[in-house]
Amino acid sequence: MIYLDYQATTPLAPEAFDAMAPLLRDQFANPHSAHRLGRAAAAQVEAARNAIAGLLPPGGQLIFTSGATEALNIAIQGAPPGGMVTIATEHAAVLDTAEAMRRTGRDVTVLPVGPDGIVDLEAAARAIVPGVALVVAMLVNNEIGVIQPVAALADLAHRAGALFLCDAVQGYGRIPIPSVCDMVAISAHKIHGPKGVGALWLRDGVRPTSLIHGGGQEGGLRSGTLSPALCAGFGVAARLMRERADSDRAHVESLAALAATLFADWTLNGSQTARYRGNLNLRRDGIDGARLLSDCRNVAFSLGSACASGSGRPSHVLRALGLTDAQARGSVRIGFGRYTSREELERAAEALNEAAAAQAAP
Repeated sequence: MIYLDYQATTPLAPEAFDAMAPLLRDQFANPHSAHRLGRAAAAQVEAARNAIAGLLPPGGQLIFTSGATEALNIAIQGAPPGGMVTIATEHAAVLDTAEAMRRTGRDVTVLPVGPDGIVDLEAAARAIVPGVALVVAMLVNNEIGVIQPVAALADLAHRAGALFLCDAVQGYGRIPIPSVCDMVAISAHKIHGPKGVGALWLRDGVRPTSLIHGGGQEGGLRSGTLSPALCAGFGVAARLMRERADSDRAHVESLAALAATLFADWTLNGSQTARYRGNLNLRRDGIDGARLLSDCRNVAFSLGSACASGSGRPSHVLRALGLTDAQARGSVRIGFGRYTSREELERAAEALNEAAAAQAAP
């Protein structure tokens, strides 16, 4: 089986697993307990927190969550009263939460994108005005890999007196996160860490209203007992992202250059240049992506976001680019990274191209 679905999740780094195992098996104390074993577990949590913060803007506070979806919900639902502005290609964790906020009476503006998937900053400037309390944008799009002008959007937010929330799930550890963000949501399993843990970074002085009440953990912002094992795995994964940044980047660039040749008969969805190159969303006339997925059972790729892939509806991201339903259904997402070999990519491309050609044949 060839795994090319790195945007849905990444393989767990062996080093992260090795760090987690003793905390699951032997060092099982509650990190919020005051005894020696509890303090030892808490020390593992804090070491992980420091490692994760090393890839975020300086200063601020990092709170652990169950994942980026929870982090985004805390930031959006806990934001000060006022309007909200976001982008049509955001993840469902943002768009669905924004819609829930709209039903409670909050004014929500969803900005369109161009055919390249990038928001129009002039339209953003017209929408981000005094009275808006929160602007939300994804750094790297999970479906098409496009990089949004996050720093410029944050500047517009601050001029209007609003906070800026960055969904950095796909960009964390891969491209720099602009220091002008006020809140940043990240997830461990997108960087070779474990599933079930994420974090919300908050600039000093920013404190959303708590959604989960109880024991007052995480500075009272997110009650609940932390898992030292999950936190430690996240911390090791973050450390590896920092230590291997250059080699990971070179490897992804090499695979992307190879993919451009292997998939020369396909059309890239989204910007050719403003993108993370480990995410390729490709389309080809005359094919059906769902059928291709069935025909290539030894290749793990996707039709878009894993959260919505079973809905049967065309991707809202691809529709926002102006693609027709047929073009959206003829698109596939291929994601690769640290543990993908050139030989695997070549074999996968051969299978995909053969299956696509068979579909398109009269």
